Amino acid sequence: MDHSGHGMMMDMPPFTLGRGLQFSGEPFFMIGCLLGLALYGWGVVRLRRRGDAWPVGRTVAFVTGVLTVALVMCTKLNDYGMVMFSVHMVQHMVISMLSPILLLLGAPVTLTLRALPAAGRGRKGPREWLVALLHSRYMRIITHPAFTIPLFIASLYALYFSPLFDFLMGSKTGHIAMMVHFLAVGLVFFWPIMGVDPGPHRPGYVMRMLELFAGMPFHAFFGIALMMASEPMISTYKNPPASLGIEALADQQAGGGIAWAFSEIPSIVVLLALAYQWYRSEQRQSRRYDRAEDRNGDRELADYNAYLASLRTRGQ
Repeated sequence: MDHSGHGMMMDMPPFTLGRGLQFSGEPFFMIGCLLGLALYGWGVVRLRRRGDAWPVGRTVAFVTGVLTVALVMCTKLNDYGMVMFSVHMVQHMVISMLSPILLLLGAPVTLTLRALPAAGRGRKGPREWLVALLHSRYMRIITHPAFTIPLFIASLYALYFSPLFDFLMGSKTGHIAMMVHFLAVGLVFFWPIMGVDPGPHRPGYVMRMLELFAGMPFHAFFGIALMMASEPMISTYKNPPASLGIEALADQQAGGGIAWAFSEIPSIVVLLALAYQWYRSEQRQSRRYDRAEDRNGDRELADYNAYLASLRTRGQ
């Protein structure tokens, strides 16, 4: 197969939404999605059987996140993404900026910690190893903004504008590996910002918003650069199959427009999630304060009653 991956798809018909959404059964992501749903379902069932509650909203968010991954990787979109830059960019934006947010809102790590049994005193099991990993120096490094923001940016500029992208796109295996990378980068970037799960790096809400805005403009600049280019910039997509009936530069500009417009969607979703989390946090703190005040008031009342009782005793 040549470097652009056209060898096995020279006779692909022109892209339409109906064709793109046809099931393709890509094995790696299909197995991963089914396994993710099965393990999450096992965790929820385990909690329910012992009488513990698990928010329905978290389950809906996680399942929706898995379905968005399946939508772009287990349908013909994945095949068209090998030869059309605009379709590839849809895959990239969904799997790196929408799917991670939904998966993180499902709180899979919290569910895992609650579902796994404790190993017992003096022993270490899966739950204990997971807790140790969450508090490890490794996790502190990969969730720190000094690491996540440059990684987020490099996944655009250093990948697309270097020979590495053409090398990975030379095979379906390389394409799958690239998509796994995009998903992982999205999870690492958004986890400290709006993840529900526990983590070593969890700054205040204002800092989280600043971290979000530090990364998002680079997506917009990347899209604008592609839209304003006078010639195709991505070698892989310079010669699309004639059967598609597309022109490379126009397809690149469409992909740039998708990258530019899509950067707004996760920003809005994350800001709404952060605002809700902030509100819930303030409510919990307010309730704790009220309970503390009630306890102090009860204590003061008891002390005052004891004082009155001592006065009566002295008077007698």
